[in-house]
This record gives sequence, C-alpha cells and structure tokens, in this order.
Amino acid sequence: MAGRAGAPAGASGLTLEAVFREERGLLLAALVRRFGDLDLAEEVTSEAIEAALVHWPAEGVPPKPGAWLMTTARRKAVDRLRRDQAYAARLAVLQVEADRAAPAPPSSGDGDLPDERLQLFFTCAHPALPAEDRAALTLRCLAGLTTPEVARAFLVPSATMGKRIVRAKNRIRALRIPFRVPDAAELPGRLPGVLQVVYSIFTEGYAASSGPDLQRPALAEEAIRLARILRRLLPGEREVAGLLALMLLIHARRDTRTGPDGDLVLLDDQDRTRWDRPMIEEGAALVVTALTGGPPGRYGVQAAIAALHDEAPDVAGTDWPQIVALYDVLRGLAPSPVVELNRAVAVAMRDGPEAGLALLEGLAGEPRLREYSPFPAARGDLLSRLGRFEEAAEAYREALSLAGTEPERLHLRGRLASGPR
Repeated sequence: MAGRAGAPAGASGLTLEAVFREERGLLLAALVRRFGDLDLAEEVTSEAIEAALVHWPAEGVPPKPGAWLMTTARRKAVDRLRRDQAYAARLAVLQVEADRAAPAPPSSGDGDLPDERLQLFFTCAHPALPAEDRAALTLRCLAGLTTPEVARAFLVPSATMGKRIVRAKNRIRALRIPFRVPDAAELPGRLPGVLQVVYSIFTEGYAASSGPDLQRPALAEEAIRLARILRRLLPGEREVAGLLALMLLIHARRDTRTGPDGDLVLLDDQDRTRWDRPMIEEGAALVVTALTGGPPGRYGVQAAIAALHDEAPDVAGTDWPQIVALYDVLRGLAPSPVVELNRAVAVAMRDGPEAGLALLEGLAGEPRLREYSPFPAARGDLLSRLGRFEEAAEAYREALSLAGTEPERLHLRGRLASGPR
C-alpha cells in the first residue's frame, strides 16, 4: 500500500508513514459508514493516499491530514459512482439499510474524521465469517497490511490470501452484514469474538506456528496497536483492558526469548534485566483495571498470571501458589486442554515434578494435544527432572516431530543431545 512510504513530510516532523498509519483506519471506517461498501472504501482510500504522496512531500502535511484525505477520497468515490449508475443504485440500497440499522455518528464539527473504527472491528469479526477470514480481514482493513503482508502472516501464497479476503468481502455483501456497533444487549455476545481475533493475531506473532523464526514481532505489535484502538473506543470494557494487559506483559519479554544463535530460551533462563519494564508497568496497571469492578474475565485472569511471572525476581521467587489459583479460576472461565497443560506445569513448580506429571498423564488422551508440541516437551522436562531419562528422550523426540519453528527444533535437539540433566 502507498502508506508504507516513510519520507519526511514538512515542518510538522511527522513522516508520511506515521500519518497514513494513523489516518488510514479512520478514513476507511468513515468511508465504509458513508458508502456502505468495503471495496469502494478501500479503493478510494488508496487513491487518496496516492494523491497525498504526490502533494504532501512538496507542500507539507496539512494541518488536518485526515480531513484532506477524506475530502479527496469522497470526491473520488462520488466520481466513480457517477460513472457507474448501476453500482450507485446498489450502494444506495445498502446505505438505506445501514442507516436503518445504526444512527449516524455525531459530527466532530471541526472537519476531523469521526472515529468509526469500532464499527469496522465488529464487521470484520462478524460471526457469520469463517474464523480465518476474520483475522485476515482485520489485518487488511484495520491494521492496514497489504494482501501480501497478510499472506506472509498466515504463511500462505498471496493469491490464496487475496481470494480469502475477496471471499470475506463478498460474504459481507451477500449477507448484507451491517457496518455498525452492536447495541448494549448484543455487545456481550459479540465482543469476545473481536477480542479473539486480535489475540489470535498476537499469538501468531508471539509464537509463530511454523517457519524459521520463533516470533514475528511486527505482527505482535500490530495486535497491540489494534488493542490500543479498542481500548480507546471501549474504555469501560474491562476485558479489553485485560487483553491489552496480557499482550503487553508477554511482549515485554520478546528480546530474551531467543539466544544469539536463534535457539529458544525458556522463561527459566531468560535475562530478566532485559525485559521491557515500562511495558510491564503499563500492563500491570491495566490488570488492576481488568480485575476491578465485577467478575473477572479470561483475559484479565491470564494477564494477572503474566504479571506474576514478570514481577518475580526469578523462577524460584515466582508466586506459584497464586498462579495455580489463577489457573483454577481460568479453567472455570475458559476451559481448554492448553489451560490444563499450563496449570499442570504450574502445579509441578509448586508441588514437584511428580505432581505435575500425574496431571499431564491425565491429559494424554486429549485429541487437541496430540499435535501440540509443548505437551510432549513439558512431559520430557518433568520426566528428566524425575531421572526418567529414556522416557524423557522419547517425549522430546515426539515434541521434535511436532515442532513448527526452527528455534523450537534447535532447543529440542539440544535437550536430546545433552542427555541426563
């Protein structure tokens, strides 16, 4: 996309990239609200940015760049609709339906763009869309990634991702999914889907499913940026605060999760002095917000667990009893085999490897853990601590066969090569 340019833009000190990055989502959402068509909005947004790339380097960034872009994009949209009367007629029907579904937002009154990105969040994450399409569309429309960039994030060919995004847009059009924020009665049922999309983007950035690298920091940072937008738009939603806290507290360790050779570095061995302390402080403050004022949510509880890890001086000094207690709460809020696996590891730290291993053995028949490499890797670690080295080696070999990234494989090969520990 044109907005990836980074040349200086006038006396304001802003770069074109910074301006486009901030304004693109606002502009796209406002145009979708105005014209009711995502394709048209994307096309004229790109054209407006291309026009800015011609004018702004010479003339400087205007005082209200969003208003400049909106005026340009709206003019291009109107010109296009005038040239295609059938298209205009179809949009008119969609717009009437959209106007009935949601009242127009209040005007800012000063030419600035109203922030309508929340409507776009709920449209991109609509439950009528397949889960993989929701994440792709969110990255394309709200994070502003190009189709090839989204394809790289999901490790699929660009053509495949292009078809997926087109399919999602066509489904929105065919089902006449309205561009609106759910009302108060719908919001509790719809917000978790939006949060899950953002978290799935972060998870792929924090722990890549496959490829040469353990992490994709740029993808994790896009997810954090999306969560910050949600936090501004929904300041009263504690689970939004919890999700942002969780991602900040995990991402604070990003620089210590791999060694100089790219090998995976476990939490036990990470240099905690290199963790991002301002990010941890911000995340810890958001945990308090997430857990105050009502029953806890899944992201708030996970964030509290992450905060206990980040605030501990070392592994031995970690409050493992409190972490186990929080996992007990989490398994009631969001039960899953992965939660049980993580709880078992925490129990092993609190009560010893034999207690943790007994819990892991109870999960051995869980289908969703059969292809999940951290499960046999955890078994291998506990078996090794118990001196059962042949069984540990077998577990490590199983984990190695399932590992998706090269750093994970390097780490597991090292465990196998080191023999008894």
